[in-house]
Amino acid sequence: MKNHDSATAPRSVAAGGLWLASIGVLIYSFTFPGTEFGLEGLDPYVIGVGRSAAAAGLAAVALLAVRAPRPRRDQLPGLTVVCAGVIFGFPVLTTLALDRGASSAHSAVVIGLLPAATAVLAVLRAGERPSRAFWLASAAGAACVTGFALVRGAGRLTVGDLLLFAALLAAAAGYAEGARLTRAMPGWRVISWALILAAPITVPVTAWLLATTDPHWTGRAVLGFGYVTAFSAYLGFFAWYEGLARAGIARASQVQLAQPVLTLVWSALLLDESIDAATALAALGVLVCVALTQRTRVRRDAPAGPAVRVRSVPDDLDQQRDDADAHADRDGEPGRGGAQGGGTDRGEDDHQGARAEQGFGFGPVRSSSHDARPPSR
Repeated sequence: MKNHDSATAPRSVAAGGLWLASIGVLIYSFTFPGTEFGLEGLDPYVIGVGRSAAAAGLAAVALLAVRAPRPRRDQLPGLTVVCAGVIFGFPVLTTLALDRGASSAHSAVVIGLLPAATAVLAVLRAGERPSRAFWLASAAGAACVTGFALVRGAGRLTVGDLLLFAALLAAAAGYAEGARLTRAMPGWRVISWALILAAPITVPVTAWLLATTDPHWTGRAVLGFGYVTAFSAYLGFFAWYEGLARAGIARASQVQLAQPVLTLVWSALLLDESIDAATALAALGVLVCVALTQRTRVRRDAPAGPAVRVRSVPDDLDQQRDDADAHADRDGEPGRGGAQGGGTDRGEDDHQGARAEQGFGFGPVRSSSHDARPPSR
């Protein structure tokens, strides 16, 4: 009975993580339609910068409410990348793209490569070695999106397309670095501190923009700006980063494959945008290519750094199993699936059980003792 309970716990933790990641993706899928609403009465820079300035107020309240400790000095460079990627880069660039004529549906297809771009930057940051199939799938996805943009632009990339590609890279950097930081602190604190660090820029710039751009606060503009502020810029990261932490980056990121399709649906329902066959086929092609990148095998070099660190559960277990098999092959003993294989399963139960106890609250994420090394024999 005990073994059954210990096997059930990690499955429930991973399932909970996937549900949280799904909530995050659902929130993000409304971002482009919400931005379109805001553009009906607000300057694009007011939306792109102002949403982060307003969200910084929510972040300050949350951090003060729990007396969250300040980030360590070695975490500041990573938070700076998060600021550049998801506080400034993605919001401003996508808003400008929509203002320059790119439709919400068109933007959703181009941004559909975001999971693959995030995976590329994540493996580079983590010192992983992607397989040839990974790079082929990524290249195919890039070709699919580029071809779609060229067809829509009559043989050339439009300014909106270039802005969307830049936004894609910015968001990928912010997601990858945010996921790395989430191994050491709760995801909600990662985005909260990033917003606070950016506030000395976003708040005065937003005040100046409001004073000089003559905003018109129509009902739809207020609704759109309010949504991208509270949900897209802040609350969505609560569920998204926690989902990555519980289910593992590789597994949870697959949920984001549904985001372009959801955005196409909301664009048709809320903005009366037509979804033609070319747009639908391009979205499907991107989904297939990104799905292939998530299913290819990626080996990881041992990272340099402190002996104790937090790693995503599924990736950590894959590395442990590979090390156990290597020991078994060298010593002539059974590896995975043999008599010694039960030790790895026990490590998985202990690790994910510990994550289950930590929960989704405001407490920091701590590493278990076996995170720093493969299980000893």
